[in-house]
Amino acid sequence: MLVLADANLRLNASPIDYIELAFYFLLVLGIGYLARRQVSSSLDFLLSGRSLPAWVTGLAFVSANLGAVEVMGMSANGVLYGLPTVHYFWIGAIPAMLFLGLVMMPFYYGSKVRSVPEFMRRRFGKPAHLVNGISFAAAQILIAGANLFLLASVVNLLLGWPLWVSIVVAAAIVLAYTALGGLSAAIYNEVLQFFVIVVALLPLTIVGLVKVGGWQGLVDKVTNSPGGSAQLHSWPGDNLTGFGNNFLSVLGIVFGLGFVLSFGYWTTNFVEVQRAMASKSMSAARRTPIIGAFPKMLVPFIVIIPGMIAGVVVPEYLRDKGILLDGGTAPSGVTANNALLLLMRDLLPNGILGIAIAGLLASFMAGMAANLSSFNTVFTYDIWQTYVKKDKPDGYYLRLGRSITVVATILAIGTAFIASNSSNILNYLQDLFSFFNAPLFATFILGMFWKRMTPHAGWSGLALGTLSAVTVWSLSQAEVLPLTGQGISFVAAGTAFAVDIVVSVAVSLATRPRADAELVGLVYSLTPRDSLKHDASGENAGWYRKPGLLAGIVLVITIGLNIIF
Repeated sequence: MLVLADANLRLNASPIDYIELAFYFLLVLGIGYLARRQVSSSLDFLLSGRSLPAWVTGLAFVSANLGAVEVMGMSANGVLYGLPTVHYFWIGAIPAMLFLGLVMMPFYYGSKVRSVPEFMRRRFGKPAHLVNGISFAAAQILIAGANLFLLASVVNLLLGWPLWVSIVVAAAIVLAYTALGGLSAAIYNEVLQFFVIVVALLPLTIVGLVKVGGWQGLVDKVTNSPGGSAQLHSWPGDNLTGFGNNFLSVLGIVFGLGFVLSFGYWTTNFVEVQRAMASKSMSAARRTPIIGAFPKMLVPFIVIIPGMIAGVVVPEYLRDKGILLDGGTAPSGVTANNALLLLMRDLLPNGILGIAIAGLLASFMAGMAANLSSFNTVFTYDIWQTYVKKDKPDGYYLRLGRSITVVATILAIGTAFIASNSSNILNYLQDLFSFFNAPLFATFILGMFWKRMTPHAGWSGLALGTLSAVTVWSLSQAEVLPLTGQGISFVAAGTAFAVDIVVSVAVSLATRPRADAELVGLVYSLTPRDSLKHDASGENAGWYRKPGLLAGIVLVITIGLNIIF
């Protein structure tokens, strides 16, 4: 990626493209300025005062995830693996999003916690809270760096600036509106960015399909390309997992991705949960991830399909795709991460190119802003206020939230260079999720449904689960374990989940649990059923606002998509 601008791969943008980009950046900064006028307390800055409607938080929920993973990472997978990549959506996202809305949001929102780590403190005490807070903060800085690196790579290709200059400029833009308006600015910009992304990538998909002769033309070209027909069927996905065995591949996808990684990410990741917690009511909070699931089902058609098209029409991939599949370095300097940029270069005319570039920038900005806003909240409330300065006036924490945004951005600039060493950014991010999210999900799910789980089990299971995932990854890098592709993260996540459960059960049986009265609202069996039911009165009335019904519709459509593809 570092040499793309020097390898004659520049995007030939015209003045009209630059005008479109300038207008977009002014609009983004304007939203940040307007949101600043609504910020009068730390709760406004860090949680939007819990005042936003479900449709806004629902679109922000899915847009916050439309960063490096969704756009560049999934299109890179489209080049290398094809349709098996849809598992990251229909198996690896939708079921967990529905579970979050139906089962877990009543606990998060009903307990009035300000973050996921704060829920950990109430359930397990300060040691587990501190372990979770620190690990989450570290993860957000690393993931923000990945989004920032890809954002800077677009600037690098567009203007030919050195990568470090591109990274600093890109970081400054995101910092400006996030520091101005806090979570509200991030969320309203995420809604804008969602529509910009769709408007940018949908025409690219359509033009690309026309270029290859429609769907059948794409099928024919992919069949005759390196990787062959395995790229045209989602199951069993051997090429994606790298296991070389149909049964193990399906098991890895269903358990490693569909259960551990997916539920670990969507149900415990505060980046996503924070959007739902900004809703103005319990009903709106429950509907947030379910509303987000509707567009989430369709995202593969505008990120994976263009990647597949790029693999059979972009000259660099026609020559070097086989090398990339074998894990080698392409002589042209391209990686799978460049798929959308190169497809835009070859297919889109000026004017449309500017919109498409804005869409890419929007996706990375949405992802990075989500990382920064969640980092702000966890650092301010869960680390600084809890362990450093406990009883300061609210204005102190508001100023701290803005200041720490600057610090987080500087740290993300550093981690952007770590991300630059990965040829497939999705592999890098899935590894991070297996380290941080998989063990956290094990701790959460066991603690929520087993009242006997103790505070000591909370922190020890989490710490040893994380350590086991890092160990599996290290052994695979040292080639002690014969794992390749994204199967590494599936195995690491499954190991972390299993180790966390075993350690948590063993420690719980050897230590004293908390009294039942202390766990009301934190454990499913001890929480009154009425507090978990949907309130269908007032502004929550109407069949189309029932979380259970909406979730059922999403589930039926998702099952149908899995059968068709």
